[in-house]
Amino acid sequence: MSSSSDFQQDRHSFSGSPQKWNDFELPGDTLYYRFTSDMSNTEWGYKFTVTAGHLGRFQTGFEILKQMLSEERVVPHLPLARIWEWQVGVACRQTGHQRLKAIHLLLKIVQCSAQRDCDLTLLKPLWQLFTHMENNICHDVTKPGILLPLHRALAELFFVTENRVTELGSLQEYLLALNTEDHLHRCTAQ
Repeated sequence: MSSSSDFQQDRHSFSGSPQKWNDFELPGDTLYYRFTSDMSNTEWGYKFTVTAGHLGRFQTGFEILKQMLSEERVVPHLPLARIWEWQVGVACRQTGHQRLKAIHLLLKIVQCSAQRDCDLTLLKPLWQLFTHMENNICHDVTKPGILLPLHRALAELFFVTENRVTELGSLQEYLLALNTEDHLHRCTAQ
């Protein structure tokens, strides 16, 4: 099997029992295959399944959403409220690069959405993570001025979101929704 008709690019050859076959990916939208028998067995041959793209693959979903959110003519037709909810969930559950990419998509949604499109109260777990990171960086004097990528991404997300809700006239509701009553009491006491 190959991605080129001359079987020179992305070539995968298999022979023998099905246990020797492995899943593989081919770039592009065309698959070329050649079946050759040496007539040593009287079995019917091989069976394989071709699947376009990969459902559930994080990177594929990220790239598709990023592109869709970059197209101004597409954005009004997207279910932004549902996408927002899903991405907040992804950002809360994932770690590492996947979390950073989910936050990147949240940032794009905030920048292109109207207030009604995003339930900003869903950001509360990420706000708690951010404030926890803020508190810890203040106590760590061994690394002054160095922010982790997640800390930077969350700082940008909340900075842009705060500016956006200020433009929309709902800053107070937003800040009240993110903070716990206990936190608000401590801030008032300070």
